[in-house]
Amino acid sequence: MVALPIRQFEFMDQAGYAMMVPPLDPSKGREHWLKVGASLLETFQSGQLHPAVTNLAALATAFRQGNAPEFNRAVADYRAWLQPNFDRELAKGSAEFFYNDMKPFLHAMIIYIFALVAGAAGLATFTLFPNLSEALRRSSFYLILLAGIVHTFGLVFRMVLEGRPPVTNLYSSAIFIGWAAMITGIIIERLYRVGIGNLVASAAGFVTLMIAHNLAIGGDTMEMLRAVLDTNFWLATHVVVITLGYAATFAAGSVAIIYVLLGVFTPMLSERLRPTAGAGTKAAAAHPATIGKALARMAYGIVCFATLFSFVGTVLGGIWADQSWGRFWGWDPKENGALLIVLWNAVILHARWGGLVRDRGIMNLAIFGNIITAFSWFGVNLLGIGLHSYGFTDSGFKYLMFFIGSQAALILLGLLPLTLWRSFRDAAKSPPPTAPGAQPVKA
Repeated sequence: MVALPIRQFEFMDQAGYAMMVPPLDPSKGREHWLKVGASLLETFQSGQLHPAVTNLAALATAFRQGNAPEFNRAVADYRAWLQPNFDRELAKGSAEFFYNDMKPFLHAMIIYIFALVAGAAGLATFTLFPNLSEALRRSSFYLILLAGIVHTFGLVFRMVLEGRPPVTNLYSSAIFIGWAAMITGIIIERLYRVGIGNLVASAAGFVTLMIAHNLAIGGDTMEMLRAVLDTNFWLATHVVVITLGYAATFAAGSVAIIYVLLGVFTPMLSERLRPTAGAGTKAAAAHPATIGKALARMAYGIVCFATLFSFVGTVLGGIWADQSWGRFWGWDPKENGALLIVLWNAVILHARWGGLVRDRGIMNLAIFGNIITAFSWFGVNLLGIGLHSYGFTDSGFKYLMFFIGSQAALILLGLLPLTLWRSFRDAAKSPPPTAPGAQPVKA
């Protein structure tokens, strides 16, 4: 007679997910909360049901019977029992309900979509309708600011709820990478007011929040951290810094994609930067470069930033590994992925400094950086081996392959001869005369 309920309670303990039963001693930490099955098993030793289990049973019974008044009464009784000793947990539960009910990242993603459409329309009308283009550019920028405020609110609110730095798992890394890329896009747009930064910010914000949304489908996004990750210092240093390196590398690749698409399908890259409204001729003189040259400078500056942060983040990760596992470097898949990002960004910088590539070459290298970063961020998680197994996932393979294929197609597009680029084909067919001994300018 007794064995049957014991087996049922053991099954509840093994199959249960939420630790819903608080300790009777409120001074104990959150690690002492129990699943309902485990609490029922303890009943055989103590001879008394835990008050929380009694209240939860009343809640479940009223819900199953569809008895709303009884359900509300059970909720009130449970809150009254929790209030004296677990008021912090009650406040946190209310705050988490508000956060989940508000859905800040979903609303930010929707605003990013409108900003992306407005930004793309602004670039499409850049030459034919400059006034309309400027109005759309400004509208896109203000929408990005609004989305950025919502995005930042959700990011900070989540940090407060967890009591952790912004990146603790794959889900939060997607949110943070999108946030950092959005900030990068806003800075670009303030420096070069042609709409490129708007596209970078809105596209990165939308895509990364879409990735986060799909990662959240699998379950709780605020799960308790593994013991090796339970350190706010390294989460705030190594993890944040190296994630900024990811974000910067993706931002550089986004600028490169825009360069290739505008260069092949539009004449925009050969046009000069337009002075902002009311700036007069001084602004025009201060921006003599073409849009293509401006994009090249953007990509170069972002790659410099990405190289610094990815390198520092990798070194910090080695120090953390030495403290946790007793070795600085072990050729773990995740470690190799981080090293690949550092090396590839260094390759881009050395190729530029050595004159091995020009603007188009830098852009193609930056697009390939998207492939390396995506593999380092997601791809190594598909291998299922290594000490970083807490970050592994077996989903998303087809999406990763689709992304890599799309980036490879863009690189092939960027390798087309200049005669097939609308922005450069006229100059490529009939280069302007040059001074004796001078070399023609190449894209």
